[in-house]
Amino acid sequence: MTPDVLTLGETMVLFSPDEPGPTKHQQTFKKSLGGAESNVAIALSRLGNDVTWHSTLGADPHGNYINSFVRGEGVDTSTVEFTDDAPTGIMFKERRALGETSVYYYRHGSAASTMTPDDLPADAIAGADYLHLTGITPALSDSCREATLAAVECAREAGTTISFDPNIRHKLWESDEEMRRTLLALVEKSDIVLPGIEEGRTLFDTDAPDEIANACRDRGATIAVVKLGAEGALVDDGEATRVPGYEVERVVDPIGAGDGFAAGFLDGRLRGLDAVEATKRANAVGAFATTVTGDVEGLPTKRELDVFLGEREALHR
Repeated sequence: MTPDVLTLGETMVLFSPDEPGPTKHQQTFKKSLGGAESNVAIALSRLGNDVTWHSTLGADPHGNYINSFVRGEGVDTSTVEFTDDAPTGIMFKERRALGETSVYYYRHGSAASTMTPDDLPADAIAGADYLHLTGITPALSDSCREATLAAVECAREAGTTISFDPNIRHKLWESDEEMRRTLLALVEKSDIVLPGIEEGRTLFDTDAPDEIANACRDRGATIAVVKLGAEGALVDDGEATRVPGYEVERVVDPIGAGDGFAAGFLDGRLRGLDAVEATKRANAVGAFATTVTGDVEGLPTKRELDVFLGEREALHR
């Protein structure tokens, strides 16, 4: 069977403190996991889609935990590879009392950074409806950059729709010049591009949502969806439309909201919705993700999302 969506990238074990405060004073942590691409895969699976997540994990307890967790969420992990030559990455989250969140990564030389084009599940990519990528994977190593570009070419040859979230992580890149060159090349080869305002500023030197969307479409994207946080998003598929977000009474943890947004949009498209209606779904999934500590804990099921959207629509009738 071929998936609705295939995504690939690094997932790490995530340690979150039991209480807010500086990491150096923390004694107890909750173990979970986090990774942009697996977050998207889990979100899509909870919404009822067939999803494959590909990566390389260390042949260690952390790698086994990640594989079991992601597979337990209904995601196909049959193409995941394990290596004895590099460890699974880990990260620590820091929550401050005033709501700020920081993340400390220990991923240099990780198992995922050893991925190469030869590791790619080419048949699954070619058979998928969508290939979803982020700008994190090509930043991990030269071989990961080659693997990302090879996945894009495989998808383009097969007619698989490519979705790309720039998801910029400045610390992972050797230089801003290399980052811009690589990510802009991926924008040019993608059908759907999902930048935020900060990413638009970095890649296109503008904060204006409509200009960011135009820049993506000028470089070849069919649809550009610019994330605006609590304000919602601007979607442009030839006609630009502002789609308001959903109010969240208390934001607990904003990390993972962008991944939920991407999953919601792809889920909408898989269900035959137009770009605006898919963006409404994206806004809703992103809102859910902010309500719980952790990258995936707040992601909704299809039933939860449908009830939420139905209630909001009823309020505006």
